[in-house]
Amino acid sequence: QVRLVESGGGLVQAGDSLRLSCTDSGRGFSTESVGWYRQAPGKERELLATISWRTGRTFYPDSLKARFTISRDSAKKMVYLQVSSLKPEDTAIYYCVADPADPESWRLLPWHEIDYWGQGTQVSVSP
Repeated sequence: QVRLVESGGGLVQAGDSLRLSCTDSGRGFSTESVGWYRQAPGKERELLATISWRTGRTFYPDSLKARFTISRDSAKKMVYLQVSSLKPEDTAIYYCVADPADPESWRLLPWHEIDYWGQGTQVSVSP
């Protein structure tokens, strides 16, 4: 059973950086890909990045600027999302997600078809 747990959210100031962490109950991810979505107030869920747990291959939507970096630590069984130069519009709930699809396929995968979701971690950015 997949159980995704996020951590690292909180209240930060504009310009700060933040690293979010995700684990599958501390045992390593069993799906092909792990990714991050976010949902800002009044907006739809937005794909931020995906990574192959097996190979480390990453995918980022073209629409995003290079402020998001996804990575994995196989030894610690963790996936991270580094966000730099935070802006107030980055305020959102950030979700760790996992799915058998390969990382590049997620750009065609509606969010409601993603197999596994964490509870989310709130990130609030003050001006």
